[in-house]
Amino acid sequence: MVREQKSTVYLVCYMFSKDKSEVDDLVQEVLVNLWKGFGRFEGRSDIRTWVYRVSLNTCISAARKKKRNETLPLTMDIDLFDENDADNRQVDLLHSRISRLQPFDRAIVLLWLENLNYEEIGQIVGISTKNVSVRLVRIKEQLKSMSND
Repeated sequence: MVREQKSTVYLVCYMFSKDKSEVDDLVQEVLVNLWKGFGRFEGRSDIRTWVYRVSLNTCISAARKKKRNETLPLTMDIDLFDENDADNRQVDLLHSRISRLQPFDRAIVLLWLENLNYEEIGQIVGISTKNVSVRLVRIKEQLKSMSND
């Protein structure tokens, strides 16, 4: 199951941090939570839905803890992406804007970018399909209004 879902777990973690060591830590935390919760997985939903939910909940919890314990990370400030590539600049801009959203909104955008339908998104985050639709409209407006800082 982990091999089949590893890209999902990594993608969710990446959306909550661009720092490689922090992403690796989040992935490990998600895997621990998956391991702990596997016995309680009842199979009422698709395994992918459950993995998304555990991954998102883990990352949202970590983001809340991090916000409470704001520290200055020790980094090498090395950018592994080619800043001259237009696609990478677009991805960096999108990532920058998404990272400024609240964790719950960030989760919804991530799932939407993964081409999940509104019903699946609602099941994963625990809200109605209509609420997903309304929130996505508001989130898109919020992203459009953000500056490129």
